[in-house]
Amino acid sequence: MNVAQAQPVIYTNEARCRDCYRCVRVCPVKAIRVEHSQAQVDAGRCLQCGTCVRECPQGAKSYRRDQNRAEALLAERKFVGVSLAPAFAGVFEPWELQRLPAALRRLGFGYVAETAVGAHWVAEATAALMREDGPTQLCTACPAAVSYVEKYRPTLLPSLLPLVSPMLAHARHLKALHGPEAGFVFVGPCIAKKAEAERPEHQGLVDCVLTFEELGDWLQSSGIDLGLCEESGFDELPGGGARLFPVEGGSLAAAGLAAGAAQERFLQLSGFEALRQGFAAAEGGAGPRLVEPLLCAQGCVNGPGLRKGGNAFERRAKVVRYARSRPPAEGAATAVSLATAFQGRVAARRAAVTEDQVRAVLEQTGRGRPENQLNCGACGYASCRDQAEAVLQGMAEREMCIPYMRRLAEQRSNRIMETSPNGIVVLDRGLVIRDANASFERLFHATGVSGQAISQYVDPEPFERLATGQAELFDGPSNALGGQRARLIAYALPQEERFVGIFVGLAAPGDDAQRLERFKAETVEQARELHQQQIGMAKQLAVYLGEHTARGEALVHKLIEAVGADAAELP
Repeated sequence: MNVAQAQPVIYTNEARCRDCYRCVRVCPVKAIRVEHSQAQVDAGRCLQCGTCVRECPQGAKSYRRDQNRAEALLAERKFVGVSLAPAFAGVFEPWELQRLPAALRRLGFGYVAETAVGAHWVAEATAALMREDGPTQLCTACPAAVSYVEKYRPTLLPSLLPLVSPMLAHARHLKALHGPEAGFVFVGPCIAKKAEAERPEHQGLVDCVLTFEELGDWLQSSGIDLGLCEESGFDELPGGGARLFPVEGGSLAAAGLAAGAAQERFLQLSGFEALRQGFAAAEGGAGPRLVEPLLCAQGCVNGPGLRKGGNAFERRAKVVRYARSRPPAEGAATAVSLATAFQGRVAARRAAVTEDQVRAVLEQTGRGRPENQLNCGACGYASCRDQAEAVLQGMAEREMCIPYMRRLAEQRSNRIMETSPNGIVVLDRGLVIRDANASFERLFHATGVSGQAISQYVDPEPFERLATGQAELFDGPSNALGGQRARLIAYALPQEERFVGIFVGLAAPGDDAQRLERFKAETVEQARELHQQQIGMAKQLAVYLGEHTARGEALVHKLIEAVGADAAELP
């Protein structure tokens, strides 16, 4: 059965993406491409480490859920086994650990065991392959670390131990025991395991990968309560100290190889920055003999697919206690091959950019001068130069620069004020003018109004009401000095402690009365003209229109009375 899915392992829920660039900031290899303000995962560059999933504050980054795939597998196959990554001891409470095997059997699994069964054999093979001289050797249990080497550190490919991971070792073991048609499901804390299972060279081994988070959801949706399950053991137990694999130094300890600050031959690395520096040292020939790389800080006990709650150190302590409390099995040698080969899957090279191109982008975003390059990291990149290069390479947008967008917003705001035909003024909490546009100064025949009290130009009473909290918005007439009148729209900006006033339709004293008188006069004149026409028609058609003329005269008189004219002046 092919485990490849149409949906990528990690994807973006566009409805939740909010332009925070947190995923860009935390992605260890900058595999996030921002287009049209949407942050998308570039699958060719992605390590599938799940850091963006764990860190996205809006839950916009998600990973593919495969519960339906596991349920279908149980329905299709006669026999399906499940392998629990050793980090499970840090996820579940001690009393739950005793009941978990029974709960998994209720789901339909015919074989329930710890992945540490395969980890023990990998640890033994690691110890056998370790060299005392030559280049640094890298353990290969962490698929995200392996992917990092393949895509970004290809010179270290020969350093990867040619061993499968514990998950794949256990899968080969199960297939050898129950036949190639037996189904195999892996449950762990790692999202990258989903991608590892889908590699072409591993097809037919792992049929489905679930996270512990998915397993918890599955048990809940199936109505399986661990508290109601009987205590039960696993079908197969691991040998040695393989249960320590998910913590820093665990695989080295399981291989019987001491690690620590005083040990030069072995090195344990966790967290991307530690990997980056350790691999750089290995490339330079200064690395130790054997390195255990885990991309998640503190190891697999801090994977992105864990159930919510607790922290890495608490989970680590639980894993160690569980490992110490469970005696190892005799650890019979495996009959399956653990060998594999790693091929370069180098990430696509980003397009080369020139210094002139970078300078042009910086100039376009107002960062041409060194003092304007804040290197604030708000865009997700460590420096303004890095972000400019990403823009040229199609991975970022100019608009990701927050200071640049703020300057644009300020410029647009200023442009609106400058071009508005209405008078706009901004006051501080003392009702002193802090900003005013040219229309305000023109309407009030003043220049240089900044720093002056608004009371020098208009009645401040509307603004005083805003300042004292009596109103949040004022929309009404405003009297300016000299009797000028206008409609004023005023509102408060509480956080900025500012008040905005917009003056619309400013008129000189007496303008309203003059317009009203002119309207009345024109109306009376039109009424007289209409009445004269009616009289003329009445003389010619008296028989037919006499009654209508009388009615028309009455209507004309009412019209003239409505505009305040003297009806007696009509002829």
